[in-house]
Amino acid sequence: MSAARDKKLALSSCFCAGHNGLLQLGPERGPTMSKHPAVFLGILLLIVFASTTRGNPASDQNQFPAGYVPPGDVMFKQHCAACHGADAKGYGPARAALKIPAADLTTLAKRHGGKFPYEYVTGVLQFGFPKRGHGSADMPTWGPIFEYLDNHNEGAVQQRIKNLCDYLATLQEQ
Repeated sequence: MSAARDKKLALSSCFCAGHNGLLQLGPERGPTMSKHPAVFLGILLLIVFASTTRGNPASDQNQFPAGYVPPGDVMFKQHCAACHGADAKGYGPARAALKIPAADLTTLAKRHGGKFPYEYVTGVLQFGFPKRGHGSADMPTWGPIFEYLDNHNEGAVQQRIKNLCDYLATLQEQ
């Protein structure tokens, strides 16, 4: 026998010893499968699979990319619809629990001279109501909440507010 064949047989017998005879060394043929070829094949496939996935963590298909900012309609449903209603008319399911009923957000343009008040709505979302007497303490100041959600990424916070404003602008009554 050659030295390479002796080394191969030695390695094979070390491998076989831990696997309860799944492999046997034939007299001249080298390693052969014994009584359980399906078990051997299963172990072999498991080893191959484990070696190909090592170092490549499974990606979560439900995870958003870093810096993702949801569109305005999604954020409205998540953060606003409970009070303002899905149609933004102020009749959400939480309306009964509010001290002051939620505003009809479809009339913002009508209440501001026929033009959607981007600056006003941006300010309310980011900093709260400018004057007491407009709105209530029930309405959260979304700026700090968005800062927390976006790990203090000011660009993402501004994009969230812009997306919400753009969405509200599409809901305005004509």
